[in-house]
Amino acid sequence: MVRAHIHFFGTVQGVGFRYTTLSFARQLSLTGWVKNLSDGSVQATVEGTREKIEELLSKLEDQFGSFIRDRKVEWLDTRREFETFSII
Repeated sequence: MVRAHIHFFGTVQGVGFRYTTLSFARQLSLTGWVKNLSDGSVQATVEGTREKIEELLSKLEDQFGSFIRDRKVEWLDTRREFETFSII
């Protein structure tokens, strides 16, 4: 189990990005959260297996590749602090 802190840049607000992330994360049994930031970017903290988190990132790229200009991923040790995945 790992934790990923992810920051998405581009046109990632107003296109269903958070709700799609929520849906994909729940399908993959990941936990954590996703939220919009005031600068127009989206931030997420996700916990699960690295393989499942990478699958989430791949699905988001497939769905929103033309909207995502850049993303930064920081891999961390899991804290197991979430029970589900939510939008905050």
